[in-house]
Amino acid sequence: MQPFHTIIVLFSLSCVVLSQNTQNINVLLVNEENNALAEKAFEVAKEYVRRNPSLGLAIDPVIVVGNRSDAKAFLENVCRKYNGMLSEKREPHVILDFTITGVGSETIKSFTAALALPTISGSFGQVGDLRQWRSLSVNQTKYLLQVMPPADILPESIRAIVTKQDITNAAIIFDEHFVMDHKYKSLLQNIPTRHVITPVKSFSKDEIKTQLRSLRELDIVNFFIIGSLRTIKNVLDSADENQYFGRKTAWFALSLDKGDVSCGCKDATIVYLRPTPDAKSKDRLGKIKTTYSMNGEPEITSAFYFDLSLRSFLAIKSLLDSGSWPNDMQYITCEDYNGKNTPSRTLDLKTAFQEIKETPTYAPFYIPEDDSMNGRSYMEFSADLSAVTVKDGASIGSRSLGSWKAGLSNPLTLTDADNMSDYSAQVVYRIVTVEQHPFIIRDDTAPKGFKGYCIDLIEEIRKIVKFDYEITLSPDGNFGTMDENGNWNGIIKELMEKRADIGLTSLSVMAERENVIDFTVPYYDLVGITIMMSLPKTPTSLFKFLTVLENDVWLSIMGAYFFTSFLMWAFDKWSPYSYQNNREKYKDDEEKREFTLKECLWFCMTSLTPQGGGEAPKNLSGRLLAATWWLFGFIIIASYTANLAAFLTVSRLDTPIESLDDLSKQYKIQYAPVNGSSAMSYFERMANIEGRFYEIWKAMSLNDSLSEVERAKLAVWEYPVSDKYSKMWQAMKEAGLPNSIEEAIQRVRDSRTSSDGFAWLGDATDVRYQVLTSCDLQMVGDEFSRKPYAIAVQQGSPLKDQFNNAILQLLNKRELEKLKENWWNKNPNAKRCDKQDDQSDGISIQNIGGVFIVIFMGIGLACITLGVEYWWYKWRKRSTIGEVTRVEPAKVVRNVADPADRPEYSFRSRNQGMTNLKRKF
Repeated sequence: MQPFHTIIVLFSLSCVVLSQNTQNINVLLVNEENNALAEKAFEVAKEYVRRNPSLGLAIDPVIVVGNRSDAKAFLENVCRKYNGMLSEKREPHVILDFTITGVGSETIKSFTAALALPTISGSFGQVGDLRQWRSLSVNQTKYLLQVMPPADILPESIRAIVTKQDITNAAIIFDEHFVMDHKYKSLLQNIPTRHVITPVKSFSKDEIKTQLRSLRELDIVNFFIIGSLRTIKNVLDSADENQYFGRKTAWFALSLDKGDVSCGCKDATIVYLRPTPDAKSKDRLGKIKTTYSMNGEPEITSAFYFDLSLRSFLAIKSLLDSGSWPNDMQYITCEDYNGKNTPSRTLDLKTAFQEIKETPTYAPFYIPEDDSMNGRSYMEFSADLSAVTVKDGASIGSRSLGSWKAGLSNPLTLTDADNMSDYSAQVVYRIVTVEQHPFIIRDDTAPKGFKGYCIDLIEEIRKIVKFDYEITLSPDGNFGTMDENGNWNGIIKELMEKRADIGLTSLSVMAERENVIDFTVPYYDLVGITIMMSLPKTPTSLFKFLTVLENDVWLSIMGAYFFTSFLMWAFDKWSPYSYQNNREKYKDDEEKREFTLKECLWFCMTSLTPQGGGEAPKNLSGRLLAATWWLFGFIIIASYTANLAAFLTVSRLDTPIESLDDLSKQYKIQYAPVNGSSAMSYFERMANIEGRFYEIWKAMSLNDSLSEVERAKLAVWEYPVSDKYSKMWQAMKEAGLPNSIEEAIQRVRDSRTSSDGFAWLGDATDVRYQVLTSCDLQMVGDEFSRKPYAIAVQQGSPLKDQFNNAILQLLNKRELEKLKENWWNKNPNAKRCDKQDDQSDGISIQNIGGVFIVIFMGIGLACITLGVEYWWYKWRKRSTIGEVTRVEPAKVVRNVADPADRPEYSFRSRNQGMTNLKRKF
């Protein structure tokens, strides 16, 4: 019996020693109604302490569960429980605050701070988010502690993904397991990403589809879903039905749940981030879950509250065991608190909490050493990043991309950065445009269906600002004007209503447009309004020199020529003093010209030329006739020469319009801009301004309150301000504004002459291009109302700064000048037009070339005549009789001037068969 008695004594002694080392910890647990997982984890921690007596702990908890939104009732319940603990002499060593967020949670923070109760909180919130704990003293930060739960730190991975992927827009959708109210500003702060944070509205698929459509209409292409796997599946299924999967969108899923992402998607790839327990903690986690039935989901959240509870118990025990717990801890009831009697504490709970060496169940806590814990402490877990591919509702593979270490600013750790870039939404901007040569030209063979100056420009910009684009024409074909009701149309309307991201064409920067959209820096010089008219067509003719005189004049000259030649022949034939009738008298003269009819015709012809007519007739009547012909010819030639010069010059002096003032002062030529264009707005507004000025002047002139001196200063007979634009606008409306550039050009081409037709007033670049590609149009006058061209974007769009930077780089590299050179000087559609006659130029070959034809015709006729003469001499027929050569007397040539005065005979021989007879006598 003695050994057994000894064993009993030893057991009793050990129990006494153990009871002396066991610390009773009074805990006031404050929780929310919808956070049952935290309370269950607390119970597991309490059971863990109970089953492990070596810890030397005994937990005596008081639990208060309240409604987050009913702060008053919540506080009353807490105060009642707390006051009950004080009355029972069970002052709480620590307050475990498992409230999540909201006024109820802030009420508990105010309660603990006011009564100076050591508190460890698992509420959501980063630095400064716990409003009631913002202005804590140094001592208070040592016993009012907060550790962010995993659901509060997981969204920080979005910042890492956005930064790594260079995402410019994002929608963050979360469910009830996450609190994002305090993330709206801080999550993507100082990152140029346009983003929306919104909760999942319901579990109804139709409502989720509507919600996604609303987000998509905001031009969002990157979607982040934070929630349970069930929430993620519902959102992905809705997105699939909306056909939101493809290269234009990217989907990221973040969850604290175990398991893989699933959905009924036809073809989708989702980047999935989920936490995993540390390798050192896996065995402990499995043991706790098995032994203590800690099977709440998500397991990381259960592990967090378990570790937070156990670590709090051990920290209080450490303070009690080490004697660091004050012996004179004072507690006051809620009723005793008057706002100024907060007890003073010197308790360093933070250090004790930090020094606990208990093995973590999931991942260790990160606690800053030299700073407050609140808003900076969290469970430092790791999360795996993978790409999950789903086809026809089944997952066909998962590809590991890297990992992320939980933290407030930790980056992603990627196995291959290029792999991650494959899962980004390709940034595709919607460009709206209006076809305007050479800036925007429709071309179905081009990669985007368009070509031109602006297409080359946007291609250069996209090399600097990485993006893709799709381009469409403005639905109504307008650039954008505002009506009387303030409503816009065209490109401006598309940008205002978020149906387009970029307005790209020859769009002028105007003040009223800048009120509703944003413009980049100009990419093109100042461009004004100018006039386009049909080019005067100067009629040309190779025989224009013949049109100087009318046909009846030419016929009259020809009649006079033949009549004079005939009279000269008649006078020479019948005058007794003519050469042929008085040969003896003129036998010693060197000039012996017999005026036959042929010679008379020749004489009259040569008399009209600088060569002169030659020897004049001998008879006085013939000479009088010749002198009369010479006088006639001199007058005719002088008149012809003068009129020819004037006739060739007058057509080049037809320049009726040289400026806008010339156009406004005439009435033969109609003129107008294209309806709805900036040029139309300019003239309409100038006319309205003149009208308002007139009304102001009239009101001033008719003001009865003016003194006589003031009225005298306004006493003028006529309105002193020009009304040019009012008259022009009226003329434009009467002429009818064309509805398109093509219509305007056609009306210009239909003009009969440059002084009677239609003139189009449009942007100088449009006019210059039409003149460049046509030879029948001209640009008239200088430019006015000059404005630059720029790219339009939505108001407040980050594209403005990005494009500004790109355009300035292109400007510095002189790339914009190269674009101008390519689309203006080297434009493949440019026409090489004939040079127009200028007053300083000579007479063109088109107008005087007929004289060359005349001389070539004369030369040709002379050559033909020579051939006829040669043939006549060589091959004329001769009379033949047998082989005897017959000698016939030739024509007797009488020469009365010959001294012998005898006829001479010569004989021509014809071969009559006598071969030996000489042909020369």
